[in-house]
Amino acid sequence: DTLVISGLLGIIVFGLMAKVAGKATSGVPGGLQNFVEMVVGLVDQQVKDTFHGKSALVTPLAITIFVWVFVMNAMDLIPVDFLPLLAGAVGIHYLKAVPTTDPNLTFAMSITVFCIMIGMNLKVKGVGGFLHEVFSAPFGMKLAPVNFIFRVVEDIAKPISLALRLFGNMYAGEMVFILIALLGIWQLPLALPWALFHILIITLQAFVFMMLTIVYMSMASESH
Repeated sequence: DTLVISGLLGIIVFGLMAKVAGKATSGVPGGLQNFVEMVVGLVDQQVKDTFHGKSALVTPLAITIFVWVFVMNAMDLIPVDFLPLLAGAVGIHYLKAVPTTDPNLTFAMSITVFCIMIGMNLKVKGVGGFLHEVFSAPFGMKLAPVNFIFRVVEDIAKPISLALRLFGNMYAGEMVFILIALLGIWQLPLALPWALFHILIITLQAFVFMMLTIVYMSMASESH
């Protein structure tokens, strides 16, 4: 479910953005072009404010993360029993419709970001410079073993916290929607306010994942 739904959402949203980019005009933009430009401009400004290195990868990576995580989170706004009912009609009796409520996906994304971060460290600082930073920061080479332990803990915490923050917030939100749906006729007065509040949550979680990625890339591209 996670692979299929996230893949389809990625194809749809990035295919649409590619189509808009291909038909972009320097004149008065249409509504869709204006919206895509606004999203890209927002992310690009965050990268310029946070990332001070030189890399052609960071802005596209940030845009990809923000847009993809947002649309996957937005699946939570579809009534929780709607897609499973449609799937049940064609013989699929279990469907997990929100990919970001699956820790396999959030950890896959966070580990990917972590690997890119390590790659950027090696590219910018070289193997020698990277190892020197690992063993010398923050207490100097005399406490190299302590520095190494601190660095390992810090680097392991990054993908774990990145993955669990997104998963935990989205899983909890989905559980609330399910509990509201079980109330039957009384669900409408509760579902609408929670859905409106959840729009803020899904946007914020996509933004936080993107911003932390930019921060990690910035840390990787600068000397301690």
